[in-house]
Amino acid sequence: MPDTPTVVATPRSRVRVPLRFQDGYEADAELVTFHGLADGQEHVAVVLGEPGPVPLVRLHSECLTGDVFGSARCDCGPQLREAVERIADRGGVLLYLRQEGRGIGLYNKLDAYALQDQGLDTYEANAALGLPEDARDYTAAAQMLRALGIGELDLLSNNPDKADQLRTLGVDVRDRIPTGVFTTAHNVRYLRAKVLQTQHTLPLAALTELSAG
Repeated sequence: MPDTPTVVATPRSRVRVPLRFQDGYEADAELVTFHGLADGQEHVAVVLGEPGPVPLVRLHSECLTGDVFGSARCDCGPQLREAVERIADRGGVLLYLRQEGRGIGLYNKLDAYALQDQGLDTYEANAALGLPEDARDYTAAAQMLRALGIGELDLLSNNPDKADQLRTLGVDVRDRIPTGVFTTAHNVRYLRAKVLQTQHTLPLAALTELSAG
């Protein structure tokens, strides 16, 4: 688990950006960049709606294949689209974190995909490459939240590790709210592995039935 960050991050710039999605949904956002992030990555906060005392927050790890190209091998693209609308409706922040492939990088993620095509699940494939199952550290995310004045939040996530790390880092996660379930013929095994290996909040029985079918 990470330690509470001692380096203080500060906002670097703020810019208004109108968001337009392929399904026609639109939202106005403020994108915030930062100085002093612990990992030196170019993470971005997407502020949506009118955040209240307990905003809705999602930590969304970058996924080029899912977010940009619409890959059906994961649920990242639909989760991103859903999160923007839900956060805009309530008011809050989406932290877009440059943590491709659960922190192993794009090329390694694609190497892991090749091993998954041979029968390994998403975690076994990482291990076979000599990589962590999940290399993500949310210290920078906690810094970003503090820089935005957010100390208490509801977390939009199926992943208990995100909430656990934020709490360890001194952020008050009041509640963890599951995202929707976005299954395709290509991602059911991936989603089922997340439930079995890292206790994601997803309906295991339904995913098992879909995987078997």
